[in-house]
Amino acid sequence: MTRTLSHLLHITSITSLIALSAPTTTGAGLTFNDPTLPGTHAIAITPPASTGLETVYVLEEYTNRMTASFEATGSAPASSVRWSRFSNLGGGFAEDVPSSVEGNRSVISLRFQTDMHQSKGTGYIVEYEGRQHCFWVVNYFQNECRLKGLSIDPQQECDRTALTLDGYAPRIVYYSVNGVAQTLSREMKLTYNSLAYNEERLQYEPVTLTETIDYVDATTIRTTAPLCDTEFNLSADRFQLEWMTHPGYSGWTESVTSPIFHTNAIAAATRAEQTSRDNDNEQREEKTPLGGSGPAEITFTAEVTDAVVFKEWQFSRDSQFDVIDLRIQELEVAHTFRDYGTTYVRFIAGNDTGSCDFIGETYEIYIGESKLDCPNAFSPYGTEGINDEWKVSYKSIIEFDCHIFNRWGQQMAHLTDPSQGWDGRYKGKLVPSGVYYYVIKAKGTDGKDYKLSGDINILKYSNDSERTQ
Repeated sequence: MTRTLSHLLHITSITSLIALSAPTTTGAGLTFNDPTLPGTHAIAITPPASTGLETVYVLEEYTNRMTASFEATGSAPASSVRWSRFSNLGGGFAEDVPSSVEGNRSVISLRFQTDMHQSKGTGYIVEYEGRQHCFWVVNYFQNECRLKGLSIDPQQECDRTALTLDGYAPRIVYYSVNGVAQTLSREMKLTYNSLAYNEERLQYEPVTLTETIDYVDATTIRTTAPLCDTEFNLSADRFQLEWMTHPGYSGWTESVTSPIFHTNAIAAATRAEQTSRDNDNEQREEKTPLGGSGPAEITFTAEVTDAVVFKEWQFSRDSQFDVIDLRIQELEVAHTFRDYGTTYVRFIAGNDTGSCDFIGETYEIYIGESKLDCPNAFSPYGTEGINDEWKVSYKSIIEFDCHIFNRWGQQMAHLTDPSQGWDGRYKGKLVPSGVYYYVIKAKGTDGKDYKLSGDINILKYSNDSERTQ
């Protein structure tokens, strides 16, 4: 018999294949047989336990000669097996089905149920030795998948892509013993290319995505919008793909491919990295992860996908960005924050038509108020590493000028950065212990001006041999 596409059946997750012409059994399952269809197959699937069904069968082909049988494996004879059939109303409305005995098997003819050619499926209850075994049989002929072509829907969204199927793959429904409709996934595979961000390499990279399609509602397929130009490939359902592996099958389309899709969808990944300072005399600001003691230099970087044309970093003192103080249309921006308070930074992007946009996370940069304290003593030739350098303690100082003099007004050191210190040396040699003086002019990120002066007491050294006169 030449196999055509017009006789087929289907179901959810494949667990076994049963040859119709060579009766076999799967536990307490059913066996199907048709002498006119040598070498054809059925697919057996184990449904969720909540359905009350032991197995759902998908029949590949159907004729009025097809039978289903149940093997009596216990002590009771096959003649004690009782069959009943149920529909979408559930097992409570099952009707008896006449059976015959062939050896240790109880057999029914599928032609005695409601016209199998018109029915999409039927349930069976088999009673044997006080136990009920419940099954559902799907008629693939009435649930067939046909693939003719795949096209791009002209109406597209930024985050979802719509495809139009030329063909059909409707929802396959079977019913639990309680009459609850269940969906049997066709497990059609929609495959296409996109981009994914690699956190380790800090870049977008090509990826191939595959989505499982349970069924196609009408002719429209919606999927996540790809981030690069691509084709879409839709496979036939899992039942056809399985049956295609057997000799003699023709007429089915294994898959269909769309024209090239030109993406409008965009995405971006952003990061902010602050240049660290390890100044032991700089006080820390713990209010936010970014910023702290000013000035703070932070580099903002964005990685974008193919369709991004417009790109901009925005800086604002307003968290809602109603007023934008600075715009920089680059992917990477290094910026120094010198003003007290909070600045908000975000990245935005758009495609060439302005139909899709991206707004990244908002970075909050807080620069704390300034502070400047001066010590009045140190011991440069005492225990190494302990109080052997004179340094101010500071926070958020953006201008700094410090002069250190001896008692005769001779300048011993000039410091231009608050992180700098005086090691008690003049022209490379330690100065004598005693009193010295500093004069400081400085400015904070908060606009505060500092004019400080005071004395510095150098304590006696443990070794006076290096001091100058």
